[in-house]
Amino acid sequence: MASPLDSDDDNIFEKLKQNANPKAPEERERLVNERAYTQYARHSRRLAELVDTNTTLPVTVSSVNVLGAFRTRRSFLERIFNPLLSSNRDAPYNLAEALAEVSAKANTLHKFDIFHPPISIYIDRPDNTVSSSTPTDIAIYLSVREKSGLLFKTGTDLGNTEGSAYGNLLWRNIFGGAESLNLLASLGTRTRSAYSLSFETPVKSDPDVRWDIYGSASSTKKDWSSHEEVLKGFGTRYRWMTGTGTRHELAYSGSWRQITGLAEKASPTVRGDAGDTVKGSFSHTWIVDRRDNPLLPSRGHLLKSVSELAGWGPLGGDVAFWKSEMESQLAVPVPIPGVRENAVTFTTGLRAGLLYPLSRDGKSQPLQSRINDRFQLGGPTDVRGFRPSGLGPRDGPDAIGGDVYAAASANLFFPLPQVAPDRPIRLQAFINGGRLLALRDTRTTGNDDGEGAGGGGGGVQRSVYATMAQMFDGLPSTAAGIGIVYAHPVARFELNFSLPLVLRKGEEGRKGLQFGVGISFM
Repeated sequence: MASPLDSDDDNIFEKLKQNANPKAPEERERLVNERAYTQYARHSRRLAELVDTNTTLPVTVSSVNVLGAFRTRRSFLERIFNPLLSSNRDAPYNLAEALAEVSAKANTLHKFDIFHPPISIYIDRPDNTVSSSTPTDIAIYLSVREKSGLLFKTGTDLGNTEGSAYGNLLWRNIFGGAESLNLLASLGTRTRSAYSLSFETPVKSDPDVRWDIYGSASSTKKDWSSHEEVLKGFGTRYRWMTGTGTRHELAYSGSWRQITGLAEKASPTVRGDAGDTVKGSFSHTWIVDRRDNPLLPSRGHLLKSVSELAGWGPLGGDVAFWKSEMESQLAVPVPIPGVRENAVTFTTGLRAGLLYPLSRDGKSQPLQSRINDRFQLGGPTDVRGFRPSGLGPRDGPDAIGGDVYAAASANLFFPLPQVAPDRPIRLQAFINGGRLLALRDTRTTGNDDGEGAGGGGGGVQRSVYATMAQMFDGLPSTAAGIGIVYAHPVARFELNFSLPLVLRKGEEGRKGLQFGVGISFM
């Protein structure tokens, strides 16, 4: 005889089976998320409507509160947000202006890299019980979530014509003012080892003005000059960015440098510069970068200059010179009917540099430049179609560098067939060239009064003028070719087929395929 509870038991088992469905929690979570998103979207639309209909409403910002900034100093935040308060302003706000100012300050917080995005902004009425409150008062609340204080990461890095593996330890927001301590160690194909420790802090709570101090050590193999260079140094830098986006950097650095590990075939020039030297130098870097993509620009321009004065300052050193280098690049889209805008691009670049020897400690004779201070030219990231450091003066098998150089390039980029134009991969056709020259020995004398190429400042000037005039004596070393360019977010990759067109005696061209990886190409 059947029990009267049999039907209920069946229902119970069916319910248990339904609850045992592994997808049920996911479905419930999806429904909850959809409901929350719908409510958020509805509230956002309502808030937008309220703002749109009250943009000209006069308001006074009575307070700004940052919620969730537990490890960040109050004084650090006050320096950022106090200018927002109406009591600190001469002109009154309307609602649209207040929201724009708050959004700008939220963007400032993002730049310190100590908070997770997004930073939420809320507006509320202040406490009406306060006697000083007015009907136009509003209170601003920013909700933030701080990033972890310690970050450790490892990976691989790609620089100009070399790769490396690295480990990086970052300690963020040490004293609550967006300070950071950064320890980096790397091993690479050319830079065999590199270690650095730096402390950085923003100045007056401004993310665009920063000061840092650092120490570093590295060992770099330079096969083109048959030696290895070992550096140990320290320095300090002050960086800032103007309202127009122009970047500046003032720095002082000191380093102990060793030219060691000479190959058996090392030339007399390399052997003569081997050993230890000390360099102390001031430098200034100026950058205006208006390119839409630094690795593969389709429009915009770059202007950059780096100037260095060595032999001055507290450290002094064994070398003295003025070294200046300029770089520019221009990218313009080429309009072609039926082809998407920016798909075809023409870019041109120019680089030039001068090393001007100076005297030290009041000596009349300027110091001759050394191999580890001179310019090197040639390779897949600057003058393609030549081996690394393949242009310029040589002593036997070694590239010994030069004191004056100029190089230029012209590139035409166009999309690959069957590849979407918005993909960061292009075919390129290029022609580039350059010259690298050395000043005559600034310690020699060559005329009756004992003043030769370097007999004091006048001799150096004549040598510089003569060398710069020689730059235009004949065609520059030139190469042309075609290739494929891929702009990865980390670095730019190029595979080119190059053909040297003009090659001077002793210089080393590279006919055929040439592979280049880097972050700065001419």
